[in-house]
Amino acid sequence: MALVPLALLLAGGFYWYGLQGTVSTDNAYLKQDKVSISAEVGGRIVQVAVAEGDEVAAGDLLFTIDPEPFRLEVAQADAAIAGAQANVTALANDSALSGADISAAREQIAFAQSHLQRQQALWDRGFTTKADYEAAQHSVAQAREELRMAQAQSQEARARLATGAAVPGQNPQVAAATVQRQTARLNLSRTQVRAPMAGRIAEADRLQTGQQIVAGLPVVTLVESRTSYVEANFKETDLADMAVGQSAEIRFDAYPELVLKGHVASIGAGTGSEFSVLPAQNATGNWVKVTQRVPVRIAIDSKSPRALIAGLSSEITVFTDGRKR
Repeated sequence: MALVPLALLLAGGFYWYGLQGTVSTDNAYLKQDKVSISAEVGGRIVQVAVAEGDEVAAGDLLFTIDPEPFRLEVAQADAAIAGAQANVTALANDSALSGADISAAREQIAFAQSHLQRQQALWDRGFTTKADYEAAQHSVAQAREELRMAQAQSQEARARLATGAAVPGQNPQVAAATVQRQTARLNLSRTQVRAPMAGRIAEADRLQTGQQIVAGLPVVTLVESRTSYVEANFKETDLADMAVGQSAEIRFDAYPELVLKGHVASIGAGTGSEFSVLPAQNATGNWVKVTQRVPVRIAIDSKSPRALIAGLSSEITVFTDGRKR
């Protein structure tokens, strides 16, 4: 009768001693980095290169959007460049730039002034009519206006051929058409959507041939399985002796026999309720104190022989006294 209680007392003592220097929680879940992939251009999917659960490397083709509309945009931009170049050539060969109109206007002024001088001499002697004399004056004024018009047209032609400080040495029309072509080629290249990193394909149900997708709308998720970690929500009362770098043991409900080694990577900057969508408002008369949970990131140090799946329920034990490493 004495041995049984003594054995129970010893067993309880050893169990209690084993719990000293450790804190644990089963409010923990396996996390993996995820990227929601969307197309940068809209259109119809014509090719799907992956399926649910496929492993892909960075740069692998995921799906292709119909490229034909974007090829037509490239062709249209090439035509715009050709039109702008032809316009520049036509402006360069314009008679307004050659100075021929200005020279002709000056010759016309000289001739009109000579005619006016003759009419002036005849008018002084009374051998011409007032109408002829005024017509000669009008011819001089008209010739001068034609010179000013020719000079204005020449300046306008030079302005059309001028280049700005933003694109020195290139006609603005040609530069605009060139940018249009570069944009069209960029959109054409974006019809092939590739993996930004290595990982596993998930949520690929919307990735179907013939599906019309909108630019910026996620259609598939890429899970980075090589950067797995555990997010454990410890009670605030467990954090007194916890510090970054302490060793930890990780167990999973899915694999009861599996035990992985890890360490405390970081301790959250706030409780879970503090970062919730609707934080708790405790300034009320019926306030009840609730023990808060703080997220703690546990890095996985050992390589798992089993596949780690995002969201798996975990149990974490942190050794706060350094007895296990």
